[in-house]
Amino acid sequence: MAEPANTPALAELAVVRRSGLVESRHLGALLALDADGSVAAALGPVDEPVLPRSTAKPLQAVACLLAGAPLEGPALAIAAGSHTGTDAHVEVVRAVLAEAGLGEDALRCPEDRPQDEATRDALVRAGEGPSRVRMNCSGKHAAMLLACRVNGWSTEDYLAPGHPLQQRVRAVSAELTGTPVTADAVDGCGAPLFGTTVRGLATAFRALHRAGPGEPAGRVAAAVRAHPEFVGGPGHPNTELVRRVPGALAKGGAEGVLGVAGPGGQAVALKVADGNPRATTLVALEVLAGFGVDVSGAQELRVVPVLGGGVRVGEIAPGTALTAWAATR
Repeated sequence: MAEPANTPALAELAVVRRSGLVESRHLGALLALDADGSVAAALGPVDEPVLPRSTAKPLQAVACLLAGAPLEGPALAIAAGSHTGTDAHVEVVRAVLAEAGLGEDALRCPEDRPQDEATRDALVRAGEGPSRVRMNCSGKHAAMLLACRVNGWSTEDYLAPGHPLQQRVRAVSAELTGTPVTADAVDGCGAPLFGTTVRGLATAFRALHRAGPGEPAGRVAAAVRAHPEFVGGPGHPNTELVRRVPGALAKGGAEGVLGVAGPGGQAVALKVADGNPRATTLVALEVLAGFGVDVSGAQELRVVPVLGGGVRVGEIAPGTALTAWAATR
């Protein structure tokens, strides 16, 4: 994150305590919007450019729907998610590709092994190597390919920034974030990545929550809530947050980015400057708790232990900027 002299300093969002000492600090930017859209918290440089990484997937899924892709249920949830490569996830991705009349070779995401440990171990024992369909972004890529086929657009270059689909994604990103695209980049999966701000991400997640059930954004939100297991996977923090806080939305991205909408329409987005995501979920839950949202079902996600010799000797906890804000609520 750039930090010009005329912007707010990075805020301490979380600290890592080991044996009573603060071992590390996670600095970054956080913006929280109340249900009426007013700013409840602006910590750090919330208007500086950031790359949303996979936090942008729900917006990309909206663009696919607007392009006419017939996605619903698990297929729409996995288009908006970062799945962990289980057999159930792969089955849905393959079904989307079949709907498009395409095979796995049409995917342009990198080959990878599943993030789900049990699945990965089983495939290694079976002698199966990395594949594109197991990569965590394959659901998004399959949805993009389906949108291309519906419109008669080329599929070989669907990741080109000038492709009609990617131009649609760019326009949708700017509209939902309420922020002009701040940068053009390439995501880890090879797809175009359109920069925004932390304020823009919070605005987008509030828009997803507020959208009507028949609107593309509302359909994406409903699919995420109904099928959180396809947004991440077993034990994944995005999946667990949606499961444990009824009505919430959550999507994280690489390098410490997270967007969350509360069940009442509140929204929070954050970017950790050092790129480590280990504190992002607990930080977002602290903000939701500050709004008065019942997060008791997600208590386990608010506790990140620090271990020494296999025994808990500390924890990751809210930082000074966050605790000072919470004290005012």
